[in-house]
Amino acid sequence: MPKKSEVHQLSASFSEEAKKLRRIVVFDCRFENLETVEKRLDTSGLDYNDFLRLVSKKFAIPPNETFVVTTTDRMVLEFDSFAKLQDGSTIVLLQKENQVLPVATEERIVFLPHYDTMVRSGMYEYYASEGQNSLPYALAELVDNSLTATARIKGVRTIEIRMLFDETLGKPAVIVLDNGCGMTSKQLNNWAVYRLSKFTRENSSFASDREAYVRPDPVPRSLNSDISYFGVGGKQAVFYMGETTRMISKPENSPDVHELILSKEEFERKEKNKEDIYSGFIRNRKPGDFSHVTQEDERFLRELIDEEPGKESFTAVVITGIRPEHITFLKQDFDLWTRKLAHVYHYYIHGVNGNDMRPCYENSDNLPNIDIQIFLREKPPRCPRAINLREIDNDMQTLYINATADTFEFKACTKSHSTVEGVLRYHPFLYDRETYPKETDPAQASVEDDDEKESGVQDQARGKRPIFDCYWNGRLIPYTTVSEFDWCARPKRGAPVAPECYSRFSGVLFTDDRFKVTTNKLTFMDLELQLKNKDTIFTRVVNGQEQRVKIQREFTQWLKTCHEKLDKQVQFLGFNEIITRTDGVPKRMQYPWSTFSSIEWDGKTFKTGQYVKSQNTQPIFNGSVVRFMLYGDHSGDVFATGGQVEIALEPKELYDMTRTIPISKIDRTTTTAAIKRSIHDELAKLPDKLNLGWPESNAWSQNAVRPAGTPLGPITVDILNKKGELISKLPSANQGNVKKLTVELKLLWHGPTGNQEIISCVAQHAAKWHYWFKPIASLNKLGKYTLSLNALVNESHSFGGKQLPSYKLHFTITEGNATTFVVGAVSSPLHVGVPFDIPLELRDAHDHPAQPPPDLKPVLECSGLNVSYRGTNTTRTTLTIKDVKALGKVKNYHSKTHDLKVVLPGLTPDSQIVKISLLPGNPHSLHVTPDHSPVKVENGNSFSFNVEVHDEAGNITAQPKLVVRCQVQDLPVVVADCSRTGAGPLAIKPINLKNMNGNECILRVKFDMPGQKHIAAVLRELKVVPSTRVSRIEVYTQTDDCLVLKDKDKIEWEAGDLISNLYYKLLDEGGKEVPLTAKIASMIKVNWTADGSVADLVQGKLPDVQVPKQVQGEHFYQVSFQDQHVSVNTSFTIVPRPDEPKHLKVTPSQSTVRMGEFLPGQITLALTDQYGNLTKTLTPTCVDNVTVEAEGLDKSAVAVTWQESSCSVVVTGVRFKSGTLGIRELCFTCRGFVAQVSIKVTAGLPAQLTLVSGPEQPLQVLNEHGIPTPFIIQLCDQFGNPSPDQRVVVALKSSSKALRVETTVTSQPVDQEGKASFTVSSVSGPKGNYELEFRGSFNKKPIRGPMVKLIVIPDPNKPVSLTVKYDTNAKLPAGGILPVFSVTVVSDEGSPIRGFNPGAALMWLWKGVATGKEPPQEEVTRLMCSKPKKNEEDDCLHFRDKSIPDHAGKYTIQFALNLGQRNILLSEQYEINVVANEPFKLAPDIQPQTPAVSNTDDIAHRTLVKNMTLTITDTYGNAAGLELQGKVVVSIRNPNGGSNQDLPQFQDNTSTLILSLEEGKVHIDRLAVMQNSPGHDGGVYVLHFKPEVPKYPTLAPFELSFGFYNDAENQQNMSKLSKKKDELSHAIAVYKEIFNTNKELLDLLTSRHQDASNKEGILKTELGKRNIRVTQLTSITDIDKVLNEKTAEMDRLRNAPRRVCTIADPFRGHHDVLGKVGHLALVEDDAAAVVISWHIRGDMDCVITRTTDAARRIYNDTSGKQQVMPLETIYRNQSNRPMPHMRNGRCLFAPVGNPVRARDLLIYPENAECCDIVFRTILGDTILMDNLDSANNYRKAVVQQNIPCPTILTRQGERISAMGKFGGAQNRAPSIERLQGLVFGAPPPQQYHTLSEQIAMLHQYRAALQNKNLTRKERDNHMKKLKAPDMVQKEVDMEENLKQLEEINRQLASTSLMRQMKRGIEDAGAPSHISSKRPRRSRDPSHLSI
Repeated sequence: MPKKSEVHQLSASFSEEAKKLRRIVVFDCRFENLETVEKRLDTSGLDYNDFLRLVSKKFAIPPNETFVVTTTDRMVLEFDSFAKLQDGSTIVLLQKENQVLPVATEERIVFLPHYDTMVRSGMYEYYASEGQNSLPYALAELVDNSLTATARIKGVRTIEIRMLFDETLGKPAVIVLDNGCGMTSKQLNNWAVYRLSKFTRENSSFASDREAYVRPDPVPRSLNSDISYFGVGGKQAVFYMGETTRMISKPENSPDVHELILSKEEFERKEKNKEDIYSGFIRNRKPGDFSHVTQEDERFLRELIDEEPGKESFTAVVITGIRPEHITFLKQDFDLWTRKLAHVYHYYIHGVNGNDMRPCYENSDNLPNIDIQIFLREKPPRCPRAINLREIDNDMQTLYINATADTFEFKACTKSHSTVEGVLRYHPFLYDRETYPKETDPAQASVEDDDEKESGVQDQARGKRPIFDCYWNGRLIPYTTVSEFDWCARPKRGAPVAPECYSRFSGVLFTDDRFKVTTNKLTFMDLELQLKNKDTIFTRVVNGQEQRVKIQREFTQWLKTCHEKLDKQVQFLGFNEIITRTDGVPKRMQYPWSTFSSIEWDGKTFKTGQYVKSQNTQPIFNGSVVRFMLYGDHSGDVFATGGQVEIALEPKELYDMTRTIPISKIDRTTTTAAIKRSIHDELAKLPDKLNLGWPESNAWSQNAVRPAGTPLGPITVDILNKKGELISKLPSANQGNVKKLTVELKLLWHGPTGNQEIISCVAQHAAKWHYWFKPIASLNKLGKYTLSLNALVNESHSFGGKQLPSYKLHFTITEGNATTFVVGAVSSPLHVGVPFDIPLELRDAHDHPAQPPPDLKPVLECSGLNVSYRGTNTTRTTLTIKDVKALGKVKNYHSKTHDLKVVLPGLTPDSQIVKISLLPGNPHSLHVTPDHSPVKVENGNSFSFNVEVHDEAGNITAQPKLVVRCQVQDLPVVVADCSRTGAGPLAIKPINLKNMNGNECILRVKFDMPGQKHIAAVLRELKVVPSTRVSRIEVYTQTDDCLVLKDKDKIEWEAGDLISNLYYKLLDEGGKEVPLTAKIASMIKVNWTADGSVADLVQGKLPDVQVPKQVQGEHFYQVSFQDQHVSVNTSFTIVPRPDEPKHLKVTPSQSTVRMGEFLPGQITLALTDQYGNLTKTLTPTCVDNVTVEAEGLDKSAVAVTWQESSCSVVVTGVRFKSGTLGIRELCFTCRGFVAQVSIKVTAGLPAQLTLVSGPEQPLQVLNEHGIPTPFIIQLCDQFGNPSPDQRVVVALKSSSKALRVETTVTSQPVDQEGKASFTVSSVSGPKGNYELEFRGSFNKKPIRGPMVKLIVIPDPNKPVSLTVKYDTNAKLPAGGILPVFSVTVVSDEGSPIRGFNPGAALMWLWKGVATGKEPPQEEVTRLMCSKPKKNEEDDCLHFRDKSIPDHAGKYTIQFALNLGQRNILLSEQYEINVVANEPFKLAPDIQPQTPAVSNTDDIAHRTLVKNMTLTITDTYGNAAGLELQGKVVVSIRNPNGGSNQDLPQFQDNTSTLILSLEEGKVHIDRLAVMQNSPGHDGGVYVLHFKPEVPKYPTLAPFELSFGFYNDAENQQNMSKLSKKKDELSHAIAVYKEIFNTNKELLDLLTSRHQDASNKEGILKTELGKRNIRVTQLTSITDIDKVLNEKTAEMDRLRNAPRRVCTIADPFRGHHDVLGKVGHLALVEDDAAAVVISWHIRGDMDCVITRTTDAARRIYNDTSGKQQVMPLETIYRNQSNRPMPHMRNGRCLFAPVGNPVRARDLLIYPENAECCDIVFRTILGDTILMDNLDSANNYRKAVVQQNIPCPTILTRQGERISAMGKFGGAQNRAPSIERLQGLVFGAPPPQQYHTLSEQIAMLHQYRAALQNKNLTRKERDNHMKKLKAPDMVQKEVDMEENLKQLEEINRQLASTSLMRQMKRGIEDAGAPSHISSKRPRRSRDPSHLSI
C-alpha cells in the first residue's frame, strides 16, 4: 500500500488510452462513522501517480495517511490496472484491502446486449410448449445457474427454491438460493448483459485477469454441471415468471455483497423518459445490511439478508411481481412441477444409475452431494410445504428404472466425433398386465391418449410415446424426444418376436454440449438428425466395454430373449367364431371376441365341455367349459397373455347359469373324476318331498267335512332330499349367498265369487321343530277349502328349472245348530191399536243362519202397554210373530221408547229386547173448550176456542190433512189445521155488529171435521154486548168565535202566525163523552209536534199550531187516538198567506260568468215579506226606479224590464270587462229597497299557453337522454288570466321529424289549475338545434303556445356500434392463427369509448355464411378478448392469437359487447374464408376398414381396396392439392421393415402399381392381389401409397395394413376381429373424452370454490378491520340487513344540507370533457371556500377539456359564448417549490397565521392528476392565511428575504395581491349568499366516506359469499353426477372395452406369430421358391409337437 510520500516516486508513463476522456466515480469508505463521500473525478490524461495526487487533493487526505484504492471487486489498483479502467468506472477508497464497507456504495453499470443478440437471433429462440406449462422449465434455468455455481463445492451443494406466498411476509416472491461461488460485481454486470455466453463473457475488469472457457473433462452421463451456457436463460426465466428480479451475490474471498435490481417497470420508465435503458446500479454493501429495504411489502428480504453473515459465498435470485396464473400453478400443482424438476435433474440427484429402489439393487457409486430443496410457504392456516427432489419417487425416470427387467446399453458416435450414451429398458408383460409405466403428467397423458386414439395402438404398452428421453450435460431437454432408431424399430414384416414387444421398452440418451440446444434448453437443435445420419456408428456396451457388433442383430436377440424369459402368455387353439358379448362387459369391449375350443396353458390342455374347477373365486365352483374367449379379431390359433373362459356351473339343476372368469382362475390341480363326484353329490342334496306331521293327533283326512269353528293344526313340515335327509337350505356355489329353504302355507276358500286367500305365511327353519305352523282357528266361513304347502327358495316355487316339492289338503266347513236369535227390522213408526209383525233370525254359534227348533212359541212382554199377537210363521231360518197390537197412554208427539221383550224358550240367551217407539193412533173423537154455553163477548172484540182430536185410547193424535172447522152465525168460517199437533186454537175475528143501540145478540157456533164422518160434530152459543170504547174525536177553539174544526176542514191563515186555544173531546159508541185520564191522554197524538204536554192533554187542550212561514201549498194536520182495540182520528188543512212587503229579493239564474261575456239568463227583482214570500206588490212603474252597481260592470249593456206574469222586474245584459277574477258584488235598488248578489267572475275563453316553469335555457341535451326538469304550461284567457278549463288538451311536439321526443304523456288536458306538466324522458336525433312546441286544442280550435329552443348533442359515453379492423388480405390457412382483430367501441358522437373490461367482449365464430344480426343458436365457438398489453392504449379491444379452425370453408365472425342488464351490442358479421394449409399427406376420403385377403379364386376375397379415393390433404385433412399433378406409387411392404421376399403381388403379378394423380386426387376402383399370390399365411402387410409430386417431394404416404391368409374362412374371421377392434377403439375414445372433460370440470370447479373461499376469508378480515362484526354476517340475509342500515345512514348524510356549487354544467360527461372548474374540486372549510371561489370567480364556469378538439367543439356549439381550456395546451409546471418562508428544508422565519397553499385545500373527487394541473395553472402559488395582519407580516418577512411573495388570501375574505396591494371592495370577498352558488361545494363528512367504504366492502363480501355458496353447490352437484350409477357404469364399461381391445390385439398379434411358427415347422427343408398354393394345415393341436 503506497504512502503519500511514495507517490512521487512512481513512473509517470501512461498509455495512449489514458489520454481519452475518462471520468471515474470514487467512494471514500475509509471511516466507519462518517458519511460516505462520492465524487466524480476527471482522469483524462492522468497516470496512476497523477490520479493519486488528485484523490488526495479532492478528499483532503493528509500526506502521511495510508489508504488503498480498489475496484468494487476488491482488486487493488496499480499502474497497469489503472490504465485499463474505463470511463464511468467506480472505485473505493479504503484503509485496508479487506475492510468491511461501513455503508453501501453504488456502481453504475451498462448492460447493452451482446452482439450475438443480432448475429444469432432466431437460431435458438424456438420455444415449443407441447401443451405443457413451461414454468417448471423456467425454474430449471435458474437451477442450471446454481448447479454451475456450485460445481466446485467440496461439500454438499445446496440449492433452495423458496416460494413465499404468505402475505404476512410481503408480496409474493420466488427465491432461488445456492451456496455456490457467488459473483463479483463484474460477473454480476455480465449476467445482466443479454446473450453474453460463457464463451465470450469477461469475468474481470482487466484483460490480464480474464480466464478463457475450458470445457470440462468427459464424465459418465455427462454430469459435468456445465449447464449455465448462453447468457439468456436466466433473464428469460425471471421475466417469464415475474416483473422484477433482485440479484444478491457474495463471491468467495470477498467481504462485500453485490446487489442488482432489474425491473420491467424501471425499463418502461426509462424508455418513456428517453433515458438510457441498459444502465443501472450495483449496490455494494456488507453482509446483513438491509437498511435499503424500506418497502413494507418486501420485509421478507430482511429475513433473507439476515442469513448472509457467516456465509463464505452465495447467490440469491429474488423474483417479485409474480404473475397470478403462475402463483396459482405453483400452489395448486405443487406435486406436478416438483415431479417435473425431479425428472429434469434425475441423474444429478441420484447418480449415473438413477433412482433404483428395488431391494436387490446395490448402488456402488456414492450418491451425488447435490441437495435441491423446495419450500412453499402460504398464508396461515396453510401449513408450509418442503420437499427434497431426492425424495420424489414417482418421476418418470424413477418409474422407468424400477419397472425395468433388463437393459440394453449402447453408444453412438456421430460424424463430428460426438458421443451419445444410450440405455434401453425392457418392461415385460406379466400374465394380465403391461408393466410399462403410465405417464404421470396429465397434459402428457392426454396427448398420449389423443395419439393413441388416432393411431389405434392404445392397447400397446408404450402407445405412440417416443422411446428416448434426451439429456444434455446431465439435465433433461424436455421438448426433444427421439421416437426410435432403425435398428430398434418394429420391422415392417418378418418380425422375429411379437409386435407388441417393440412397445415394451423405454430408453434414455445422454449427450454433452457438443450437441446444440435452444437458449431456453427446451429443444435440441439437430440431435435426431445427427443420430439418424448414415455415418453415425452404434456400438453395444456390455459391462462398460464397447463391442463393435451389428447393433440391430444384438438388439433383436436381446428383445427376443426378454420376450421368451420375461413375458408370460397362453396359447388359444381351435378358433370358432367372432362374437359380441353382452354379459356385463362394457359396451366398448363387447366386440370383437374370438372364441376357441381349447387352450394350452402351462403344459396342460383344456377343451370345450371339459369339467373344470375354479380357484380364487367366491365361492369355489365346478362346471363345464362352454368356450374360451380372447378379445380381438383372430382367425386361428394364437398366443396371448390372457383371456377368459365361460363355464356352465354344474349341476345345472342346482345352478342353471354360466360364469365367465379369467383363465388364470382355473384350478389346474384337480381331476375330472373328482369334479364329477362333486357334481353327483350336489344333485343328491336337492329337496325331494314334504313330510307333514300333526303334533296334537288331530289329523285331517282328504275331503274331510267339519263344522264351522273346528281348529286346523298345528302342523309340522319336514323337507327331505333324495337321500331322505332333512334339509333347510340349498347347496350354494357362493358361500356369501346361501339359499335357505322355507315352507309356504296357503289356505284358499272357494267362495261364491271365486277363490279367496284366507291365510298365507312362510315358516323359517328352526333347530327344534323344523318348519312349524300354528293352529288355524278362524275357519268360520262355510264352503270348500284347500290347504297348500310349498317349499320355497328366494320366494320361488322352482329351482334350476324344476318345481320344488309341495302338498295339498282339501276339506269342507258347514254351519252348526241354532243357539241364538236376532230380532229383525220392525216397521216404524208404531201407532196405538195398529197391528205390526216382528221377524226373528236364528243363528248358530258362529253367526251363521240356522233352522229354528220345532214347536217354538214366542212370549211378548212390555211394561205400561197391553201387547198381544195373532200367531207365528216360519220361513227357512226366519220366525215371524204376526199382527202384534199395543194399547196404552202415550205422550202426544213424543216418541217415548218402550222395551218390548221377546222370549224364545230353549235358546241361549232366550230373550231379546226390542226398542219400540209408540205414537198415538187414528182419530176417534173431537174435544172443544170452553165446554159451557153460551159464551159472552163484547161487540168489537174477538174470541177463540181450543179444539183437540183424540185416538181410541184418549191420546191426542195427529195425521195429515186433519182439519177442524168452526162456523159462527153470519160470520165467515174459521178453520184450524191439526195435522201436526192434533190440537189448536180457533180464533174468531172481532165481532162488529151495526146498530146495536145498546142491545145484546145471540150467535150459534158449530165445530166439525171435514172428511171424518165417523167423528160427531160439537155445538156452542155466543152472546154479543155493546162496546164502551172511543169511537169519535171532536176538535174546537175556545175563542170568541168558538171555531169547531170538523174532520177534513180547510182554512187560510197568515204565514208565520200561531194558532192557540185549540181543544178536543172523545166520544164512545153510544155518543157518550169518554172521561179523560192520563192513560187516555197519553194515547192522543198530533202530527205537528211531538212535545205535547200530557197535563194539557188531560185537560183536553191540544198543542199550539205554528203556521208555516213560507207560502207554499197546503199543510195537513191530524189528531188521533189509538189503543190496543180501536184507532180514531180527525184532520184539517191550513193554507198560509203572505204578510206585508219588507225586502227586495234578487234572484240571478247563474252565479258565474266568464270575463268579457254576458251573465247567462236573467236577474229577477221582487218584493218579499219578512219570511221571503213574494208579495206581488211591484208595479210596472217601478222599472224606472231600479239601479244596478258593481266593479268593472259594463252599465251600457244593462237592461231592466217588467214581467207581468210574476209581478217582478227582470235585469239582463250584465257583463264585466276589467278587474281581477273572483267574487263581484252586484247592488240593486228599487222603491227604497236595496239588495246585493255575489257573482263569480272566472277566466274567459282559453286563448293562449304560457311556460311558467322549466329547465334553464339555452337547453342542451345529450342524445337519448332526458330533461329532468319538467315543463309547466299554464292555460290563460285573452286577458292573461289563468284558465282552468279542463276541456283544453295540451300537446308537446317536435319542430322536426328528425327529433324523436319521448315523454310520460304526449298530450293531456290541463288540471284544475289550468296547468299541464311535461317531463321529457328521452330526446334522440341528429346533432343540431331544434324547438319543442307546446300547442293547445279547444273545441277543435288551436291555441298558441310557447316554443322552447333545444340543442341536441351526441352522447360521448353511449356505445352505439362496434367497428372491427383486421388484415382483410391475410390468408387464413386451416389450423393457423387468425390475424389480430381490433374492436373499437364507437360512441354516439363517433369517438371511441375507452375503459371497457375485456372480459365483457366476445368473439363468436361459426361455420357458414352470415345469418343477419345475431349468430345461430348452436355450434358457435366463443372466444374471449385478449388481455391488453403493457402501456397499450385502451381505445380498442384486441383478439390475438386465436386459432383458425382446422376445417377449410366459409366461416363467419361476429363480435359482441355485454353492456349489462341483458343489453348486448353486436357488430356486423364478417365472413372469412379458411383455406387448406400446406399439402402434407395423402389420405383417403373415407377411412377404409383394415382389409383381409385370402389366396382364393374369388376376386372378392382377394380385393384390398374398392372404390377408394385418395386426396392430397394438409395436416387437418383438408384437400390441399387441387392444382397438383403427379403420380401415386402403390406397393406392398413388410410392416417391420424386414425382407421384401415372399411379399404378396398385385393382380398383374407386379409388386408396384403407378396411378395418375390429377388435381390432387386419385381414384381406385379395385385393387386386388393376384391369384395364388405369394405371402405368409396369417401375415400382416402394409399397402403403401406414395405420392410423387415435384413441388412437394416430402408428402407423407398413406399406408393401409392388411392381413393375408391362405383360406377365406380365416380371412373372414380376421375381418371381424379388425372391425370389432375399430368399434372398440372409437368407444374408448368417446369414454376418455367424457372422463377427461368431467375431471377438468371438477378441477375447475374445485379451483373456483377454493378461490371463492379464499376471497371470502380475505374480505371477512378486511371487514373486521373496518369495525364490522363479521360474526353476525352468516348469511346473505344478514348482510342485506346491515347493508340496508348503512345505506339508509349514508343517504341521510348525503341528503343532509351542505354547501354546493350551483353552476350549470351541461358539458360534463362529454367525450374528453372534465367539466367546469367550479365542479372539479371541493373545499371543506367554508371561509376558505368563499375566498378561493371569489378569487378565481372569472374561471369558475370555464370548461376544462382534455383535448383542443373537444374545446373547439364546445366553442362552436355555443357560438363562442362558453370559455374553455384544453389540458394539452397548459404548460405543466411539475416543480414543487417550497413555501416562501422555507429554504433547503428549513424555515427562514417562524410564520404566524397558518400559511398554506390555497390549492392544497382543494379535494378532487375525480381525475386528481388532471385537476392538479388545472389548479396549479389557475391558483398558482396563492397562499391562504388566517387574517390580514398575519398576511401583511408574512409578506413583509418574505420580501425582506429578497424572495418574491405570491398573492395571499385570508379566511376573513381579504386579499393581498402579488404586488402587495390590499383594501377596497375589489380586494374583499362578498358573503356566500352574494356569490349565488358560484362557490366550491363541501365534501361529505368523513363518516360518509367511512360508510361508503364499508358498503362497498359489504357488497364485495356479499358477492364473495354468494359466489362461495354457488361454487360449492356447483362442485357438489358435479360430484354427485360423477358418483351417479351411470357414470360408474361408464367407467366399468371403459375398463371392459380396454380389456377386450387388448385381447383383440393380442389375438391378432398371436395369430400372426403362431402362423409363422407353424409355417417355419412345415417349411423346414423345403425349397425357397414360391409355391403355387400352400396346403391347408391341420387343426389338430398335436401338429405343433412334431
